[in-house]
Amino acid sequence: MKKRVPLIIIFCVGTLFVLAIFLPFPPFPAMEGEVSVWFDILKGFAFVLGGGNLIRVTADKIRKGHPDRFYLWVTLVGFFGMLVVGLLQLGGPIAPGGDFTTEGLWFRRIYDGIFAPCMAAIFSTLAFFVSSAAYRAFRAKNREATILLIAAFVILLGRTPLGNSLTAWLPDFLNFLKIPWLFEKILMYPNTAGQRAILIGIALGIISNSLRLILGVERSYLGGERS
Repeated sequence: MKKRVPLIIIFCVGTLFVLAIFLPFPPFPAMEGEVSVWFDILKGFAFVLGGGNLIRVTADKIRKGHPDRFYLWVTLVGFFGMLVVGLLQLGGPIAPGGDFTTEGLWFRRIYDGIFAPCMAAIFSTLAFFVSSAAYRAFRAKNREATILLIAAFVILLGRTPLGNSLTAWLPDFLNFLKIPWLFEKILMYPNTAGQRAILIGIALGIISNSLRLILGVERSYLGGERS
C-alpha cells in the first residue's frame, strides 16, 4: 500500500499534465496553469527538504570529526547567513515576494561580492581540466580524431584575436580559408547538427523515462524495485 498510492498519484498527475499540454480544448488549457502552480508549491517543499538534508549531512560530518570540517563550517555559516539575509530582506523594505536582485539589498551585495567571484574562480580552473582532456581526446589516432582536432583548433583560434590576425592578409577570393569564416561555418552547420541530434536524444530519453514513471515501470524513487 505504501508504494501503490504513490504509483497511483504519479499516474494520475502525469496523465493530466500530458493532457493539459497536448489537448487544446477546455478544461485542459486552464488545467495546465493550475498544474504549474502545484509544481511551484512542490518545488518550495523540495527546497526545504534539500536545505534540511544539507544541514543534517554537514552537521553529522562535523560531529564525526571530518578532515574538511572547516569547509563544512563555512558551508553552514554561508547557508544560514544567506537564509537570514534573504528572509529578512536586509538593506531594503520588507515585502513578501520582493525582488532579491534589487540594488542595495545585502543579498545582492553578498551574491555579487562573494558568490559570483567564487563561481568565476571555479569555472576558470575548468580551463586546465578541459585542456588536459582535450590533449587526451584529440590525439590524431585516426581520421575522425584528426578532423575533430582540426575543428577544435579552428574554434579555439576563432575565439581569440590572434585567429583573426593570422589569416587577415588573405585576399577576398580566399575568404573560405580565413579563420573567422571557418569558425562561423563550423558553428553554424556541423555544431548545430550535432546539438540537434543530442537534443533529440535527450528528448527521447525524457519521454521514455516519463512513460516509465507514469506507467509504474520505474520504481527506484520508491526505495526499491518491487512493489
